[in-house]
Amino acid sequence: PAEDFSWRSVDGLEVQGWLYRGRGAGTIVLIHGGPTSHAEDRFNAQIQYLVSRGFSVLTPNYRGSTGFGLEFQESIKDDGWGGREQEDIRSGIEALIRAGVAQPGRVGVTGTSYGGYSAWWAITHFEPDLVAAAVPVCGMTDLVVDYYATRPDLRPYSEEMMGGSPEEVPERYRERSPINYVENIRGRLLIVQGLRDPNVTPDNVYAVTQELDRLSIPYELLTFEDEGHGIARPRNLEILYPRLADFFKKAFSGDR
Repeated sequence: PAEDFSWRSVDGLEVQGWLYRGRGAGTIVLIHGGPTSHAEDRFNAQIQYLVSRGFSVLTPNYRGSTGFGLEFQESIKDDGWGGREQEDIRSGIEALIRAGVAQPGRVGVTGTSYGGYSAWWAITHFEPDLVAAAVPVCGMTDLVVDYYATRPDLRPYSEEMMGGSPEEVPERYRERSPINYVENIRGRLLIVQGLRDPNVTPDNVYAVTQELDRLSIPYELLTFEDEGHGIARPRNLEILYPRLADFFKKAFSGDR
């Protein structure tokens, strides 16, 4: 079952999430996409599978999430993507550690779409004691590449969230693109992508793997030829879920 779990972010904002307690295998933060969406207390096969493997799971409703009023939802636009909503996630991990639910060096992050972007942000900005491993699924890596490669009808949403287009606010797009911080990666990384994704296209993966290879940063890559934005087909989930659990288990044990 889910437990209501709340904490204060860096600026004092109260943030809520749902905590599922496992049996000591480590902690996984599952970040919802959108960001105009929210995690609910409802059945989720991925969460239940991870808990069955012994992991505790936190699903944070960071600023920008729906369901907490319009002011909370719109507050993500104050900074744009890669702003204080990422600190909401960081402070949630710190709260888990203070509560004794999580242990330093045994926390991982994953998520799809904007959740994938947040997983990229965490592994490139947070210390390994806070985030030891990340599995971004269909996540944006270079916001400029993503802007021009995505469906044209989605570009106004990026502009709304970022305060303009890459031509209008180029520095913000550069600052908020995880690809520009991959040299900071000290934890384990597994990249997952649907190769038919029209929203966060494989161009994001091609760009970041080139940079990872250039810097000799190790990573694993799992792609699905028949998936679009997110991994949804049952036969592919039967591959993905065990791979996630095995990856995090190995990462938390310190094995390479």
